[in-house]
Amino acid sequence: MAGRKPQSRKKRMKKDKETSRKATAYFDYTLLFIVLFLVAFGLVIVFSTSSYTAELKVNDPAYYLKRQAVFACLGIAAMLITARLDYHIWKKLSLIMMVAIIGLLAIVLVMGTDANGSVRWLQLGSFQFQPSEAAKIVIILYTAHMATIWAARIGEVKVMARVAALPLVAVGLIATENLSTGIICAAIILLIIFVTSPKIAQFVIMGIAVVLLMGVFLLAASYRLDRIKVWLHPEQYERGYQTLQALYAVGSGGIFGKGLGQSIQKLGFIPESHNDYIFSVICEELGLFGAICVIGVFLLLIWRCVMIAMSAPDLYGALIVIGVVAHISVQVCINIAVVTNTIPPTGVPLPFISYGGTAIFGLLVEMGLVLSVARKINVHKEY
Repeated sequence: MAGRKPQSRKKRMKKDKETSRKATAYFDYTLLFIVLFLVAFGLVIVFSTSSYTAELKVNDPAYYLKRQAVFACLGIAAMLITARLDYHIWKKLSLIMMVAIIGLLAIVLVMGTDANGSVRWLQLGSFQFQPSEAAKIVIILYTAHMATIWAARIGEVKVMARVAALPLVAVGLIATENLSTGIICAAIILLIIFVTSPKIAQFVIMGIAVVLLMGVFLLAASYRLDRIKVWLHPEQYERGYQTLQALYAVGSGGIFGKGLGQSIQKLGFIPESHNDYIFSVICEELGLFGAICVIGVFLLLIWRCVMIAMSAPDLYGALIVIGVVAHISVQVCINIAVVTNTIPPTGVPLPFISYGGTAIFGLLVEMGLVLSVARKINVHKEY
């Protein structure tokens, strides 16, 4: 065209390079592999720890493995479906889900099914599920949504209280029969609010309030105070038997363990060793080396989630991932601390590994939420 200066070669090359870049949807295959590895490893350990008990109870050594595998497959399907959904849709549903879960938790207290002395389950025909596991997911989604809305003013006490009000109602209902899960849910709320407004004084006040609340729940039931006595002197109490057997299992494993399937303590010495005390059998069969490797995989999982949170396209996505990180990290710490008698005994499963259909399904849905956030991360690919 007349009168137009031709572009320099350098400018043309720069323009071509910029137009060759295409924003590409990101999928964290590393995180997916870690999750699938933990699920597969958990199935192996569940079979190893439960085969003896299952043979005695139902004459089928693979009974618990089959049940866990069904829920794991359903959970993986739910994870992949959730990963493909836009996580922003949960904003519209978070309030409804929070009200619904509070209702279910209240129903549990009135007409729930008793298990091991605690009412935590709802029975629907032949199907039994634990609403507190679903409550963790709902608390993450609702608190993340509210914290995003009030992010600019969340440093104010009244605004912080408004964000945490409904989730803390759910925590109170959970803690009535399951204090350890209540502590985990409270930790999720605390960490989401802290990340939104990292004010140390505010965080300390919230922490003190939660500790005082948990203290009330301890005093409300004498059996919870008895656990502290058992923790300090397990050899003096009948309820300390399981703790002692778990410590025997941890100590007898040595550096490299007795070998997969060779545990002695799982043969009736640790009651239901495929549940809360499964880490002790891991230590016995795979030794200190195996235990460190398991902890290392969890650390890698948490690291990948933190990287996704830091790269999330918006605050809501980042807070969802932070809530999941809080859940998994606190639960792993509590489980291992209980098995090693570092804290008073309480029933908390090891994520992805302990037996429990509702628990593994809920965890996999949470990982689907994390993968959903990861898919919204824009990366530039050059051709």
